[in-house]
Amino acid sequence: MKNTSVAENIKQTLHQDLAKIGQFDECALLDYPAERNIGDHLIWLGEVFYLTDICKTKIKYASGISDFSAEEMEKQVGNAPIFLHGGGNLGDLWSLGNLWTDHQKFREYIISQYHDRPIIIMPQSVYFTNADSLERAANIFNSHPNLTLFIREQNSYEIAIKYFSNCQVLKTTDIAFHLANTVYLKSYEIERKSSILYHCRCDAELNKDFSSAPIFTLPKVITDDWITLQFNYWEFCESTLNNLQLAPSDVQISSANFMQWILEQLQQTFDTHSVKLNSLYNPKMHRIALGMMHCGIYQFKQHRIIFTNRLHGHIICVLLGIPHILLANSYHKNESFYESWTHQVPFCKFVKSSSAILPVTYELMENYCQS
Repeated sequence: MKNTSVAENIKQTLHQDLAKIGQFDECALLDYPAERNIGDHLIWLGEVFYLTDICKTKIKYASGISDFSAEEMEKQVGNAPIFLHGGGNLGDLWSLGNLWTDHQKFREYIISQYHDRPIIIMPQSVYFTNADSLERAANIFNSHPNLTLFIREQNSYEIAIKYFSNCQVLKTTDIAFHLANTVYLKSYEIERKSSILYHCRCDAELNKDFSSAPIFTLPKVITDDWITLQFNYWEFCESTLNNLQLAPSDVQISSANFMQWILEQLQQTFDTHSVKLNSLYNPKMHRIALGMMHCGIYQFKQHRIIFTNRLHGHIICVLLGIPHILLANSYHKNESFYESWTHQVPFCKFVKSSSAILPVTYELMENYCQS
């Protein structure tokens, strides 16, 4: 059995669940991730290509938070359905207090303002630390006459069906799995090194039990977060999309080779899919997301095994068939997703406690990392 067959099975389940959306001729897609987190861009690409390729829906308007225009959306789509970007920010963990920077506040604003059309929230995890924030969100969500909320793992699903009682709450997997075995994910092979990547986020989702983990006693361990957090990716994209030239000097890992590889992937993608990309609203936005995805592919394919505490570090490993260990994050998201969808992936193990890392690692390496 090929490693990618598991991802294909999960993708088929995703399509069966998302079919409950129904058919729309056109729509708006909001909350574009104008940030350097590769996982959010994998989700965005899954949404864009699912809507256009499977639903045959025209995305007539797309925007992030800061560039959202009610007037432009009305001009482009009228009262067509609104799709809101999925991910792991339905809640208050990442609350910034500002409508134009806070994903949850923007989501609540859109839902409260547009009762005249269906709104579909693409697959999300739910986590609130404050009871008042949860109550406010529930009141806003439940007041909408036609709100569908897709939830991507069991723990969040139980929260959603309890509090968002007037919404259609449906469980499915992360929409990045739509990319499984697609031409969008195709890339050149990269020489695999003998190194181990500890792909570690150090923000509010870090599980501190792993801060002094036995990972560091293993040979050839490289600790890093997403490669796109190391440099000004937006500056790179601006130049890339204009003249396909730029190699920032502050990238730490093989900057020249990395940039050249990304440029080749982007050029190949543009040549192959130029008609589709140019037909989308704001095609540059989607090209940047494609570049983000290729950055993640380049980063991960170099290593023989990966430890990650990012959910989309896990998902990209499943999509690419890379042996890896998924670590628990600071709340239920990683464990619940693994138990809901990916526990059957043979080349992945989930670790909840740092004491279990070494035996699980040796087992995985023996079975999947022999040269």
